[in-house]
Amino acid sequence: MFDNTDDIHPLFEGAPSSTEFKKLRKRLVRNTREAIDQYGMVPQEARDGQRRPRWLVCLSGGKDSYTLLAILHELQWRGLLNVDLLACNLDQGQPGFPATVLPAFLEKMGVPHRIEYQDTYSVVVDKVPQGRTYCALCSRLRRGNLYRIAREEGCDAVVLGHHRDDILETFFMNLFHGGRLATMPPKLVNEEGDLFVLRPLAHVAEEDCERFAKAMNYPIIPCDLCGSQDGLQRQQVKALLDGWERNRPGRRQVMFKALTNARPSHLLDPQLFDFVNLEIRSSADAEAAPDPDNFREIPRLR
Repeated sequence: MFDNTDDIHPLFEGAPSSTEFKKLRKRLVRNTREAIDQYGMVPQEARDGQRRPRWLVCLSGGKDSYTLLAILHELQWRGLLNVDLLACNLDQGQPGFPATVLPAFLEKMGVPHRIEYQDTYSVVVDKVPQGRTYCALCSRLRRGNLYRIAREEGCDAVVLGHHRDDILETFFMNLFHGGRLATMPPKLVNEEGDLFVLRPLAHVAEEDCERFAKAMNYPIIPCDLCGSQDGLQRQQVKALLDGWERNRPGRRQVMFKALTNARPSHLLDPQLFDFVNLEIRSSADAEAAPDPDNFREIPRLR
């Protein structure tokens, strides 16, 4: 599948021929297909060929969004993703943003795209108190513009490049600072109810995105042009996860697996599990096989 260099999407021109890179590329494709299938990102009518959805693929110019763009086009090129893809970059007016880099890259690669300019940076600078980070308001303004563009382009979904490590970091941010068990879901519906928000890289490690984008020599645009970062909290969480991974390789994947294996009866949220109406089973009921869907079963310690 990956060995025929005469049958390749332009996004992969110049790709290394090493065995190591081929393994990396296969892993990225496999993990992305797995997430798309597992979370039903492509509707059944599209899989049956009845309708072809249109996805707005958000391209920031960072390693993650380049990886997202390339892998989705790889899947489409191979006939494994029955959707139309439109790349989109939102130039938010940050000082020093290289406005010609992405249009030139997308033109060269023959990727359908839309470049939109909206000076949200000036709004953020005006509204955010001095010393606070811009990221929260900047993100909300960016998301609102992307939803608008998706509607104008007739898209069914806004597709983002968040990967496994982003999802884990957000989970711990919510755990440590938000007082809730929540993270970025791989698939959701926006508040207006008219667009999907998809994260096909949900199963992909950040390290793989970095290695891939570096090997492909994509023109990376830094994310700190505005001079504001996502705050010390996220940096602390990232350092914590890095330390755990160094001491026990594979820890990130184990923690990520836990997010896919929630046990409501072993948590403390009465909205998820009916603790109030739990009943002790009779001896006759105890002999019957437990029903995994019966929320009245007594939680067993593990």
